[in-house]
Amino acid sequence: MANIARLFASRVAQLAQQQQQQQTKLLRLYSSAAPKAYEFIKAELTGEKKNVALITLNRPKALNALCNGLVAEISDALDRYEADDSIGAIVITGSEKAFAAGADIKEMQPNTYAKCINTDFLANWTRVAKAQKPIIAAVNGYALGGGCELAMMCDIIYAGDKARFGQPEIALGTIPGAGGTQRTTRSMGKSKAMEMCLTGNMITAEEAERAGLVSKVIPADKLIAEAVKLGEKISTFSPLIVRLCKEAVNTAYETSLNEGLKFERRHFHATFSTKDRLEGMTAFVEKRAPKFSNE
Repeated sequence: MANIARLFASRVAQLAQQQQQQQTKLLRLYSSAAPKAYEFIKAELTGEKKNVALITLNRPKALNALCNGLVAEISDALDRYEADDSIGAIVITGSEKAFAAGADIKEMQPNTYAKCINTDFLANWTRVAKAQKPIIAAVNGYALGGGCELAMMCDIIYAGDKARFGQPEIALGTIPGAGGTQRTTRSMGKSKAMEMCLTGNMITAEEAERAGLVSKVIPADKLIAEAVKLGEKISTFSPLIVRLCKEAVNTAYETSLNEGLKFERRHFHATFSTKDRLEGMTAFVEKRAPKFSNE
């Protein structure tokens, strides 16, 4: 047991070191660059302390359909924001009419099976799911196909009251390819996932909340403000501990309950090797606000 505890403490130190190395590398790449102008997205800092990044999908004529260029720009923006220590959380949103109405079918239509295999098609769409910082999807309007899959790659989904979710690929003679069959099942259960994927039917924001896909339903005109407020609250905590907590929750998707409980407990134990755990508990005892150092 002592060896396991030491292993998890070592894991915490390793995570911190990896984070620092990645940030140093990316900062070296981006620090001299001016704020980047993108073609398919808008990227900005928001919140009272400018510690929440806001990525807005911006292909209004195509209802924010996910083309390769847009996906590449999201990945680039995430690389930049993950390298910035001042940013504690990221919000991804679209327009009031559409979060993202699916993948770009015109771009996808000429593909062949051989090309899909040889290029590992859609493999580069997973950047959002691999992010270390918390990502909040603020979904207004349509989140269909790849748009629904993009939202499900995020850690938390807030939905506007007129949002609609669906996986309509079946009507195009294909199936979801970026997590639609897998994440819907894990979020909502087999029956609801089967109904969505086999019929292409959309569900409302309220249905999505009841099914467990969405965390909260908010009036459309207040959605982004509430998502940013959530990001601001997360940003007040230790980035290192937030990362460990996110990793523990995500592990529940991949393991049995028993293994997940062991993983959680050892990560809990590992926090006792961090300065931020000591600061947080000391601040509580001393009745003051904690000053976290990400260590």
